[in-house]
Amino acid sequence: MGKKYKAFIVEEVEKSIFKCTITDRNIDELPEGDVLIRVHFSALNYKDALSSSGHKGITRRFPHQPGIDASGVVEEDKSRNFNVGDEVLVTGYDLGMNTAGGFGQYIRVSAGWVVKKPDNLSLREAMILGTAGFAAGLAIYALQTNAVMPHSGKVLVTGASGGVGSLACAILAKLGYEVEAATGKLEDTQFWEKLGINKTISRDEVNDKSGKPLLSGCWKGAIECVGGNTLSTVIRSTALHGTVCCLGNVQDDKFCSSVYPFLLRGINLIGIESAETVMTKRLLIWKKLANEWKPSQLDYLAKEIGLEQLSNEIATILKGGQKGKVLINLDK
Repeated sequence: MGKKYKAFIVEEVEKSIFKCTITDRNIDELPEGDVLIRVHFSALNYKDALSSSGHKGITRRFPHQPGIDASGVVEEDKSRNFNVGDEVLVTGYDLGMNTAGGFGQYIRVSAGWVVKKPDNLSLREAMILGTAGFAAGLAIYALQTNAVMPHSGKVLVTGASGGVGSLACAILAKLGYEVEAATGKLEDTQFWEKLGINKTISRDEVNDKSGKPLLSGCWKGAIECVGGNTLSTVIRSTALHGTVCCLGNVQDDKFCSSVYPFLLRGINLIGIESAETVMTKRLLIWKKLANEWKPSQLDYLAKEIGLEQLSNEIATILKGGQKGKVLINLDK
């Protein structure tokens, strides 16, 4: 038998009743794969919270080790793409969904999923960014590809206190964009000042229920992390030839829009899908995140916990209470 390691495991104890425990697992229980990685850090995402709650649309088979993010050190590699001791990170693909993920001290994955950690990031910083930072980076890249630059006009970020939103705010502010952050946490002025955000608005201001097909064009670009009627409002409020990046569905997975924002204003609506991003683009975004896009506030954004505190944080994120990033230290 292989050696034991500590993991956060979700079990279906009865039909549709799930229980989370921290237990010792055997490395031999990990799935087949090229690269065995000793995980040092992971991060909590909304998808992880759904998986940990037994959401069958995310995870089909239980017991399961969630965690769609992991950074650590290579211990074995059958592919010979990496050396033992290399510092690497894995985000997306099937990690933490139906493949044992970063909420355990070991993962075993395909070599095609593994990114060698950029030199200017620590393993810890890589997971403060994680899938959330990578998705924010993809959205910013999409804005720039569609000519939404710092001089073009204001950029809106919705769900701005969450993982994706807060990192998007920090990166945009660093790049010189004028950012408006839509949030339910207006009172936390220190948080927004630390991110470099000068203007916050209530999330109610981007939840228009008038039914009007077009609203005043307020923003040249938007990183929309909420979905539902908020996405509809943002589309109707985006200025001529603006771009809206869609990243979330915490409000609703459906939205309604007429064709007028697209026909009369030429709005671009771009879906951001991070899990299956091709490796060439993945490496490009991580290089930017490690260098010119790297926020100076990463430590400020991170709340560091061990596996023992994870259940409480899962409950918080499911209630919409997360602020910044929850970083999981697997060495605690």
